[in-house]
Amino acid sequence: MIDTTRPWTVGLDVGGTKTHALLLDGGGVVRAERRAPTQTGVAGVVEGSVHLAKELLADTGVAPAELAGVGLALPGVVDPVAGTCRNAVNLAIDEPVALAPLVSAGLGGVRVRLENDLNAAVLGAQHLLAAAGEPPSDDLAFLALGTGLAAGLLLDGRLRRGAHRGAGEIGHLTFVAGGAPCACGQRGCLEQYGSGSALDAAWPSRTGRPSPVEVFEAAAAGDPTAVAVRDEFARAVAAAVRVLVLTCDVGTVVIGGGVSQLGQPLLAAVVAELDRQAAASSFLAGLDIPARLRLAPAGVPAGAVGAALVGRTERNR
Repeated sequence: MIDTTRPWTVGLDVGGTKTHALLLDGGGVVRAERRAPTQTGVAGVVEGSVHLAKELLADTGVAPAELAGVGLALPGVVDPVAGTCRNAVNLAIDEPVALAPLVSAGLGGVRVRLENDLNAAVLGAQHLLAAAGEPPSDDLAFLALGTGLAAGLLLDGRLRRGAHRGAGEIGHLTFVAGGAPCACGQRGCLEQYGSGSALDAAWPSRTGRPSPVEVFEAAAAGDPTAVAVRDEFARAVAAAVRVLVLTCDVGTVVIGGGVSQLGQPLLAAVVAELDRQAAASSFLAGLDIPARLRLAPAGVPAGAVGAALVGRTERNR
């Protein structure tokens, strides 16, 4: 249920390196945006979030009292009921911390709600796709290809957080038995082959530009090494998509995260791999997995949009 009496909401997507803030109006349209480097630690996250939100409001002349709420999207294990976050390694937050009341106090008592960053992203993706004219979908996965690989899940219109808030951690499924070591303690995890970090390792940048851009351009130009790297990456991403469809039968898988900025070349590579697999399996062919793929809308951060939507809800989804 949306609070329509005070339509303005702020969304803050706090990542390991940068924080993205935006202001949504009552119609769900982005009216202002700001970015800033993320400050880590509890004090850093609170101070940085409050400062960025205040700057955003100053840009637009909206007073904190006019806000329906603020949504804060964070990595780690988030308890949206208690308003706490823990195990956010990239933010240097280990033990459970009640961040919501701390940020609220800094903004004069505005209601603040927390959500895991991928859960916020899947809500944002649903909103943005609907705004772009896509048929509404209550069964959606947001597959983030960034430093790691993980997914946010919206099933029957409700976020699937899991019994221990671990739903969607598919990056730690084994993809290559006995393969590359992972920081989680396992070997051969999917994110070691299908993430931005995996591309950085397989194709170190030659020019200072992002490795994904370089390797896909080189592959398009026919470089055999780049073709092999691109195709192995596409095979891992296709495996992640297949897991999401075969376990949850989501109607749409939205590919987001930093690597998604490659756009159509990325989508084409993953679709080609899924088509190759379907050609050898009538079962997979019947599921029509490639038709379920979408790229996250370019230019508007799904995580921050989703955080703003979380901020205006009266109860958890």
